[in-house]
Amino acid sequence: MNLLDHIKSLLEQNESFCQDGRLFKNSVVEAALKLDPILLKLLLSDDTAKKYFFTDVDGITVFDKVNFQKFVSNKEFLPDSFTAYKNKIGLTANGEYLTEANEVVLDFPYKDCVLEGGQTKEEQKRKEIFWNETLAPDEIDRLLEPKAMSNWKRYDKEGEHTVDKVSIEDNLILKGNNLLALHSLLPKYKGKVKLIYIDPPYNTGSDGFDYNDSFNHSSWLTFIRKRLTTAKQLLHDSGTIAISIDHNELAYLILLTDEIFGKENLKNIISVKRGSVTGAKVINPGVVNISEYVLLYAKQSNKWSPNRVFRSKERDDRYNKFIINYEKGISKWRFVSLLDKFSEYKNIAKSKLKKELGEAYPIDLENFVIENKEKVIRFASLDDKAISKDALALKKKSLTKKDKILKIERDGKRDYLIYNGELLLFAEDRLTEVDGVIRFGELITDIWDDVLPNDLHNEGGVTLRKGKKPEKLIARLLEICTNEKDLVLDFFVGSGTTASVALKLNRNFIVCEQLDYTESLPVNRIINTINGEQSGVSKSVNWKGGGSFVYAELAQDNAGYIDSIQAAKKSKALIKIWNEIKDKGFISYKVSPKDIDDSMTEFSELTLDDQKKLLLSILDKNQLYVNYSDMEDADHQISKEDQALNHQFYQS
Repeated sequence: MNLLDHIKSLLEQNESFCQDGRLFKNSVVEAALKLDPILLKLLLSDDTAKKYFFTDVDGITVFDKVNFQKFVSNKEFLPDSFTAYKNKIGLTANGEYLTEANEVVLDFPYKDCVLEGGQTKEEQKRKEIFWNETLAPDEIDRLLEPKAMSNWKRYDKEGEHTVDKVSIEDNLILKGNNLLALHSLLPKYKGKVKLIYIDPPYNTGSDGFDYNDSFNHSSWLTFIRKRLTTAKQLLHDSGTIAISIDHNELAYLILLTDEIFGKENLKNIISVKRGSVTGAKVINPGVVNISEYVLLYAKQSNKWSPNRVFRSKERDDRYNKFIINYEKGISKWRFVSLLDKFSEYKNIAKSKLKKELGEAYPIDLENFVIENKEKVIRFASLDDKAISKDALALKKKSLTKKDKILKIERDGKRDYLIYNGELLLFAEDRLTEVDGVIRFGELITDIWDDVLPNDLHNEGGVTLRKGKKPEKLIARLLEICTNEKDLVLDFFVGSGTTASVALKLNRNFIVCEQLDYTESLPVNRIINTINGEQSGVSKSVNWKGGGSFVYAELAQDNAGYIDSIQAAKKSKALIKIWNEIKDKGFISYKVSPKDIDDSMTEFSELTLDDQKKLLLSILDKNQLYVNYSDMEDADHQISKEDQALNHQFYQS
C-alpha cells in the first residue's frame, strides 16, 4: 500500500474525511488548516502519518499542516513519494497543474471595479482628454441603474419626425456612455440579441488608452470586461458575440473572453486581411503585419446553429468536359473538351450570331461555364474501398459497357451517373450565389482575405480614413450568425457600419456611441442607407433603400459638465464651469468645495490639461446621467413627452 492509500484507509475512520476510498479533499484541507482535533487525533494514532506530517521540536510534536495540505491536494503520486508527480512536467500552482486547476483565471488589477470614462479613437483627430476613473464596488450605488432618455427623434425616407411611440421592433441609436447604455437596455432586451459585434479601441497607445505602462493592459481589460459581462446578458441563448481586435490585445482578450463566455464556446478566431504589402509598410524590416482578427463566441454551444456561407473561388479546371446533345437525353450524350467547345462558341458569337445575341453574351470562359452549368462536367475516379456496394457493382458494370452512362437513382438528389468506371460531377453542383452573383463557391474558412473593398473610406457616404470596418466583413458575420429580422447590437458603433449593413440585410439593430460625432457620422450614414446609397454591399444585396430608426440620448447630469470641461479652451472657462458644478452639479463625497475654492491660486498655476483632469476627478461618477427612477424630479428638466416615452420604453 502506498502512502496515499494508507492515509485514505486511516481517514476512512471518519466518514466526513473519506468514504469508499474517496478522499474529500476540501473537508480534509479545511480541517488541517483549522487544526481540527479529530483529524489530528487520527493522524497521531498512526506511526506512518506521524513520521511524514509531524516534527519533534524540543520534545513537542508539531503538525506540518502546509506539507499535509500539499499532499492531500496532489492528484497523482509515485508509489513511494508524495513530493513528485508521475511522469509529468508542467506549471503548477498550489500543488496542481494550471491546466487542471479549476480556479485558474485571468487576474489583473481593478478587475472587480468599473473603469468609467470617455472613449476616443485616433481617426477623430481631436485633442480630447481620455478621462477615466476606477470605481471600486463599494463606491457604486447608482451608476448602473437604467437611465432616462431624451432628445428622441425618428428618421425614415421622409426625413426627421417627432417620436410619439417606441416599439421593441424599432431600430435604435443611443448616444451616451456605452456601459450605462447597456445596463439601460437590459430591462427590455435581455436575452433577445442574436449577434453582438464590436470593434473596440485596440489599446495601441494611439486610440485613447495611453496609460502608465504598468497598468496599460489591466486598464484596457477592466474597461472591456464590464462591458462584455453586461452584454452577455443581452445575448439570446443561441446568440453569438464577434469581436474585432489586432495583435496588441489578442492574447489578453482571449483569456478574458474565455473567462466570460467559456473556452468551450469559442467557435473561431478569424484572420482578416486588412491591407496589402505596399506603401509605408514595406519600409519596416521583418514580417509585414496586415492581419486583424475576429473572435467568435457562442453564448451556448449546444444551441448555436450558424448558417453555411460561401465565398467565391476560381473556376475549377478539373471541370473540363462539355456534354453534346444534352437536351436529347442521357443515352445521346457525348463528351468533348470544354476549351474546344468554348473556342467554337466564341467564334460563332463574334461573327454570325453577334447581332442575335447582342452585347451581353458571355465572352469569357467562366461566364460560358456558368451559362452552361448543367452541361459542364468532370470525371472522378471511384475508390473501390470508399464507395457503397451498389456503387461498386455499377462501376464494374460500366466497365463492361464502354461509352454507356449508367445511373443509380437517389430520392430528392441528382442521380449518380457513371461512365467507363468514373463518376460524372456537374459544374452546376459547385455553383452558388455569392454577393448576389452565381459563381464557383466554397465554404468560408477562418482566413478572410476577400473582405476589403478598394474604396473603404468612402463607404456609406461618410468619409473616414481610418478605423472603419468594411461592409463586406460585417455582412458576412451577419450572414453566418443571424437571419432576417434578428436583432444585432454594436456598442462601439464608430461610423455606423453595423447598423448600415443590418438595414441592407433586413436585420434589426441597436447601436451605441458616446462622442459628439454620433450625429455627423453614424446617424448621417444610416440616413444615407435609408435613402438608398449604393456603396459597400448595396449592389450585391440589391439594396433600394428604406427602413427607419429612433435616435435618443441618455439624459445628462455630470456627463454634461464633462463635455464642457473637455471642450474648454481657456482656464477662465473652467473656473466658470466649476462655479456651475458647485451650484447644480454632483460633487464626489471625498471633495470639499471650500477646499477647491481656497486653492484657486494653485489651480490657476496648473496647465490647462491638469486643470481639466482635476475638475473631472471631483465629479461624482454615479451621477453621470439621470436615472430613470429620478427623471420626474423637476431639477432634471425632463419634458412630459420624454417622460412618457421613457415609461413606454421601459414598461412595454
